[in-house]
Amino acid sequence: MASGLITANLEGAYGGWFRIQIGNLDQWIDLVSQPRHFGGRQWYFECPVTHRHCSVLWMPAGARRFCSRQTWGRRVAYASQFGTPVDRAHLGQAKIKSRLIGNCDPDEWDLPPKPKWMRWRTYNRFEQKFDKYEDALNEGTFALLARLMGEVG
Repeated sequence: MASGLITANLEGAYGGWFRIQIGNLDQWIDLVSQPRHFGGRQWYFECPVTHRHCSVLWMPAGARRFCSRQTWGRRVAYASQFGTPVDRAHLGQAKIKSRLIGNCDPDEWDLPPKPKWMRWRTYNRFEQKFDKYEDALNEGTFALLARLMGEVG
């Protein structure tokens, strides 16, 4: 657990700053706004290294400042980027089940029934994705069995 102080200045129409103070870290980050298509503006951080506009800044373990994902390369990534196809298939199926499950028992269903509030078109799309993930899991199982059979034989 840590505590810190975050301050920001968004008074300018096109730019501002964001300050993070946590322990020994005292970092100022420039903010840039871009016009939106239907009016208004959207604010972005400006990476202190690449000067790219980004919505998220990262500070991996051992780092001394926040920067964009492109600055850190493979030191930071989304969990799905490190998973195997089988891991991603399990995660995809779990996300679909959590969206559909409602009051149903998750262990009772492979794919839960359509919730009353959901359109059939949406449910059918989830069903197709679920089946695609199931195919990926089956391929992973067959590949594992083939590898095990090759080691035994």
